[in-house]
Order: sequence, then C-alpha cells, then structure tokens
Amino acid sequence: MLRRTALRLTALRLAALAALALPAAADAQEAPWPNRPITIMGGFPNGSGVDIYARKLAEPLSQALGVPVVVDNRTGAGGNIASEHVARARPDGYTFLLATAGTHAINATLYSRLPFDPLNDVTHIALLGDVPNVLLVSPQHSPNIRTCRDLIEAAKARPGALAYASTGNGASTHLGGVQFSLAAGIDTLHVPYRGQGPAMVSLLAGETAFFFNQSGPSIGAIGQGQARGLAVSTRTRLPPLPDVPTAEEACGLPGFESTTWYGLLAPPHLPAPIQARMAQEVAKIISQPDFVTWLTDNQGISPPSDPSPANFRRVQERDIGRWAEIVRRSGAKVD
Repeated sequence: MLRRTALRLTALRLAALAALALPAAADAQEAPWPNRPITIMGGFPNGSGVDIYARKLAEPLSQALGVPVVVDNRTGAGGNIASEHVARARPDGYTFLLATAGTHAINATLYSRLPFDPLNDVTHIALLGDVPNVLLVSPQHSPNIRTCRDLIEAAKARPGALAYASTGNGASTHLGGVQFSLAAGIDTLHVPYRGQGPAMVSLLAGETAFFFNQSGPSIGAIGQGQARGLAVSTRTRLPPLPDVPTAEEACGLPGFESTTWYGLLAPPHLPAPIQARMAQEVAKIISQPDFVTWLTDNQGISPPSDPSPANFRRVQERDIGRWAEIVRRSGAKVD
C-alpha cells in the first residue's frame, strides 16, 4: 500500500514538472530566430563609409527579417574595439559586424598583437563589395595642384614635407597613400586622424595636402565643391565620378590599383541555420537593382560577384597576405 502511494506521488510530481515544461517548450517553438532587435556594429564614426553602408543595409534587412536592425558604431584602435566586441559576443544571431579589409586583413600585420584572431574568431556572412579610394586635394589651399602630376611634382620638390591625411594608422586611407607614394617615387608625411570626418576637416583647413579617401564620402565632397578629385584608385573610372581619371591616366602609374572591401561578420560558432539565413537575405538585398545602383552610382562600390561566406573567407585569406607585404613596405606598426 505504501509503495503504491509513493509511486502515485512520484507520478504526480513528474506530471507537474511536465506541465511546467510545456509553456517553455511552446515559447521556444513560437519564438524562432530572429525575435528581437539585431545590431550591426561598426568600428568607425558616423558618416564614415562603413556607417553609410551599414545604415543602407539595415532598413531592407529589417524588413526581410521582421525585426529592427540597428547600427552601433564603437570607434577606436583602427576598428579593433568593435571587432573585439563582436568576436567575444554570444553567437546567438543578434550581433554582427560590418567589417573592412582594414579591420580583418590589414590589422593582422599592422598590430603586433590583436585581442582576437581576424580570420578565425568570426563567422563569415557575406562579402559586401569592393571599395575604391579617391585622391583628394583642397581647391582653396592647393590652388596650384590641379592634376595628379602637379601633386607628384610638388612632393618631389619638398621631400618629406607634403603631408597627407588618413582615417587612422593602417586604414585603407593610410596604406592607399603609402601605395601611391611608393608607386610615384615620392617621400610624403602621413598624418593619421580618428575617422573620416576629422581627416577631411584637416584637408579642407589646409593642415594636410592630400587625402586618399574612400569613394562614398569623397563623392559628396567633390559634388559640393569642397574637394578636388585628382584620381581614383581603380583601373577604370567610377560611374559617379566620370570626370575623375584613373591613377594610370592622371598620374602616369601603369596598373595602379588600391581597393579594399566591406563584409558582414558574426561572432564565431554562429549556428549554421542562422548563418545560412542571414547570408541568403543579405545576398538577396545587395543584388537588387536599386541597391546595386546605389552602390555603383552613389558610392562607387563594386558589388561582389560572389557574396557567399565561403568566397568571403577566401578573399579575406588572400588579402591578409597581400596587405602584409604593403604594411611591411610602409614600415607602419602599431603596438
């Protein structure tokens, strides 16, 4: 009798526990990913090329996923602050990073020690496009520099004195200037700033002589008459800047090219179904005709022919090696 009573009590307890578990199971089934806001982090200030792209991507991505997608810029250390944050974030599908060749290829050599592995402390989502630079001067402070050859002659006349701005040590704007100086055989002075805005201010104030800036912000500055575009860093002219020649045309530098990329990354060990869904939605958005037009005609960015995670990883692996040589030649190092 006592044994039957004990068994009955045990059965009742198990039934009660099962009943308690049912709402949790139902909630889990009713709340598939995503069910709350998603954050795309960036390592550069508002108004930078990274910020512009992230905000453009966020709206259609929010519509596709049915949850808000917000942009959070955490600047500093060449993008490493945001990159480390995402590398250490929970791989739950709610934190992503709009990465650059600077943060996840150049910095691998530029910094003697990084708090994360640029290649392996990530989950690759999508390659977002190739980003060119534009060689800019200030019409007000450099009235006699109307062409790229004028700039080269001015630099040769004053070795080591002609200063150029960048968005930070090791950024594409820095190493683009290094590539240009090496190719042109000139000795120039690098002056790093914290982001695109302060670097542009330095150019417009005459504190620096030129700025190898990313195409998106450059297009606006040229259109408003604030800056003069002397050359683009691609082998063909950019659709939004048809009157700005290539470096080969304007500077007499055959085959000169200096481009980087944007890409979307997530923390390491992101579940494969979330990676696949996010990659699919992003690839669909950036291939839409209106988005492609915005990229090419508004930002001067070339859409990727293959945005897939596997190709993104291949491109990153290649560029880590390619930029390592340029960093070594530049002598740049950040401890």
